[in-house]
Amino acid sequence: MSGTTTASAAPRGRTAGAGANRWVVLVVLCVSLLLVAVDATVLHVAVPAVTEDLRPGAVELLWIVDAYPLVCASLLILFGTLGDRIGRRRVLLLGYALFGVASGAAAFADSPQVLIAARALLGVGGAMIMPATLSILRQVFPDRRERALAIGVWSAVAAVGAAVGPLLGGFLLEHFRWGSVFLVNIPLMLVSLPVGRILLPESKGDGDGPWDVAGALLAAAGLFATVLGVKRLGGGEPVTGVWTVLPLLLGTALLVAFVRRQRRRAHPLVDLRMFARPAFSTSVGCIVLAMLALVGLELIAAQYLQLVLGLSPLETGLRLLPLTFAAMAAGLAGARMLRRFGPRRMVCSGFCLTAAAVVSLTAMGGEDNGPLLLTGFVLLGFGLETTLFGAYESMLSEAPPQQAGGAAAIGETSYQLGAGIGIALLGSVMNAAYAPGVSGVPGVPSAASSAASHSLGEAYGVADRLGGPAGDALRHAARHAFVHGLHVTLLVSAGLLLLGAAMALRLPRVMQCETAAVEMPAPREAAEARVSGLKV
Repeated sequence: MSGTTTASAAPRGRTAGAGANRWVVLVVLCVSLLLVAVDATVLHVAVPAVTEDLRPGAVELLWIVDAYPLVCASLLILFGTLGDRIGRRRVLLLGYALFGVASGAAAFADSPQVLIAARALLGVGGAMIMPATLSILRQVFPDRRERALAIGVWSAVAAVGAAVGPLLGGFLLEHFRWGSVFLVNIPLMLVSLPVGRILLPESKGDGDGPWDVAGALLAAAGLFATVLGVKRLGGGEPVTGVWTVLPLLLGTALLVAFVRRQRRRAHPLVDLRMFARPAFSTSVGCIVLAMLALVGLELIAAQYLQLVLGLSPLETGLRLLPLTFAAMAAGLAGARMLRRFGPRRMVCSGFCLTAAAVVSLTAMGGEDNGPLLLTGFVLLGFGLETTLFGAYESMLSEAPPQQAGGAAAIGETSYQLGAGIGIALLGSVMNAAYAPGVSGVPGVPSAASSAASHSLGEAYGVADRLGGPAGDALRHAARHAFVHGLHVTLLVSAGLLLLGAAMALRLPRVMQCETAAVEMPAPREAAEARVSGLKV
């Protein structure tokens, strides 16, 4: 069967699915993923220090933060399909090298422009690493039962990375310059490069026909414009603004052109027929909806904990840790749950559990309620990770092995788009519910009310400048309006999650554990694979 190994002369232990080494490969892949996940969030706590040192303008600061996710999201399909063509291990190792070089450039950046360029290069490296880890995992674990366990570990590591980023960044900033948040990547990459070269197996697709370079660039440009427009919406830009509408229209047009091009080609970059499979298309939709709820809720929850309850950033991070631990537990238990309940019940139940957790959090008010927050965050983390695990596993198992890189890239792109849309959509709902509560406050001028309607943080700043009874009244009204907006946003999120539960009913009822045939380089390896329990 094509799409599993590259050459029959490959050394034993470097072939996909080669005995016990596959678990060592999983460790290497998880370290790769951990670095990328940490780097996506580690800069957030360093923004004040970067601002003080480099003095970037407002637009430059925006690009410092957004260059990494923008570039990474736009290039996932390009590098995912390139890995199918020239070898996933090769792309992954190139990503390691580029990530290390870009980390060094970012750590010693002496101007905003250099830091933006370094962050963009980090995004290129991340786009090379992320789909490669998942597609190599698909090849190394041809048995679906073992692959489900591997994906559980992989997703648990992703949850750890997202939570560790801000905590690691905060610790480093207390002792070192802000560049240290990037320097930690370099020794890990120096270790990962030789270890990955020795231990990781090479695999690629069938290689029929030329690689569609124009299609890859079309997809990259379309995704870049779309994600940029979505991020501008999430940043509070006007929906009708030229620099919001233009990227969205351009991105949509380019992606439509990409789809039409792929349908016409004899050897498409991405086989869109995968979307005709209900399990694949449904899994992609579930990933988008789950991320839409998770990222938007995490952002709003962090604002609630800091601005309403008055917790410090470190205390806020610690309060959100139960969500991460619950997600880790769900990832590790995911394989067993998938075998017992099947994809349909697992993903549907995960959505329903998350919706119940979100509804329970509407009891949050202006005072701290530790037990409620702990319970809600634990249920939220467990439910969402259960959903994401089932969706990712179903999507990856449904894709042909030779399309593993493209399928992984589609999953990661859905993840990124869901996150961006979640911030934009739930942020807009939050602002629409919050703004009326700070208008018409007695003693507060209309200009001050208008400024306060942008966010709770700005409302506090306006209240401090006003002072006296008017300032106190504005602060009280803004706080009350934010809690009301939070409740409305939670109810909207619950509705979206229930929509995801209904969508999940299209997934297969049971987990099909038949194993696709895997080409082995020699009979000796095939015999060893049988001993290890793999079907060949």
